[in-house]
Amino acid sequence: MRLKLLLFFLFFSVSGFSQSEFQINNIKNKVVIPFKLINNLIFIPVTINGEELTFLVDTGVEQTILFSLDDKEEVKLFEVEKLKLRGLGSKDAIDSYKSSRNKVEIKDFVDNNHEIYVVLDQEFNFSSHVGIPVNGIIGSNFFKKHIVEIDYDRKKIIVYNHNHKKITSRLQKKFVKDSITIEDKKPYCISNIKNGNQTIPSKLLVDTGNSDAVWVFLNKTDKIKLPKKNIQDYLGRGFSGNVYGKRARISSFEFGNKTFYNPLITFPDSTSLKSVNFVPNRVGSLGSEILSRFTIVFDYLNNAIYIKPSKRISDPFNFNMSGIEVEHVGLEWVKEAEDERTSGGIKIYTDNTLDKFQSSLKIHFTLKPVFKIASVRVDSEAEKVGLKVGDRILKINRQTAHWLTIEMINELLKSEEGKIIEIEVERAGKTFIFKFQLKNII
Repeated sequence: MRLKLLLFFLFFSVSGFSQSEFQINNIKNKVVIPFKLINNLIFIPVTINGEELTFLVDTGVEQTILFSLDDKEEVKLFEVEKLKLRGLGSKDAIDSYKSSRNKVEIKDFVDNNHEIYVVLDQEFNFSSHVGIPVNGIIGSNFFKKHIVEIDYDRKKIIVYNHNHKKITSRLQKKFVKDSITIEDKKPYCISNIKNGNQTIPSKLLVDTGNSDAVWVFLNKTDKIKLPKKNIQDYLGRGFSGNVYGKRARISSFEFGNKTFYNPLITFPDSTSLKSVNFVPNRVGSLGSEILSRFTIVFDYLNNAIYIKPSKRISDPFNFNMSGIEVEHVGLEWVKEAEDERTSGGIKIYTDNTLDKFQSSLKIHFTLKPVFKIASVRVDSEAEKVGLKVGDRILKINRQTAHWLTIEMINELLKSEEGKIIEIEVERAGKTFIFKFQLKNII
């Protein structure tokens, strides 16, 4: 199937069209949107001009961005103009398109004149790092005119009109209120970072699209120093290329009337930040490793955020101690055998000839994920035993990789210090088994 994007270039004035704005189209004055939570990131179904897609909800982005079609045959976009787009990463700006007059629907939350930016850089493959098809990012337009509650425990977003009486009463009784500023259509807060014996009030972007706890830009502050005990690591991929930096622990961090001790802090390299436009006095970002420990309510119109601790509030701050980053590189057909003699329909995975009970087994094929190693941290336990970029993962701790997800693999690799990890990989047509122990080096 050939994927295509239908771009309609309309060269006429649009002054008569209404301004882009989401509206709640029901009498309840609220919309409940279930979401998938993967690596602390929020993914919701979004319908664009009749085509259902999956988008990341990201308070750290101003525009709505479409960067992948995955298995979609086509998506229609109207009134298009070409431009350049910059973001995190070490590369220069990339080609993109801006499209207007699009209908975007998120259940009963609808915008009939939505602007969408289309990124054509095929190297940007967000889906491979979360294990599900991801088509784009939705940013400030989702939040700017409504009260938006993110309930990480129940995995639901609830969007309210400002005249909704019940939410106002509940916020006053059960939540802690804090002030935010809205700058370049994005929210910023002031939080205390304690580094050694010094407490530094720090201006941070509140960024639901960042899966880490806190980012600090050392070139933007001389008050926060990089701890001596740190590691160089791959942090992810932005629109302008890969992002690298240091990871370390600091004394404490404060947010929502809570103090987090020895949290992991990330320090991106300055080369990854050269294309980022910074608002005055910003020193970093507050990410979802912190935010997901609360129920968060955003009220952009009143410059407020409301916070209530969730069941994850006391979870430890762990990181991937293996040193490898795993990516989902596609699907393949896998042969399965189903035992027809049992009412439960037990499925038996097999790559070999069936045994003497073959007559009672029903053979069928299903699509299962394929995982490869995307990066290996220098001096990590994985590098020391010989794992390499490009190795295809066959088994982890003797469990076939076909039955795993990116989330399951990541949780295992940051689970607990001292845990033994055994990885079976395929490299150049040969099978190798590597074994190492998780070590908390920071």
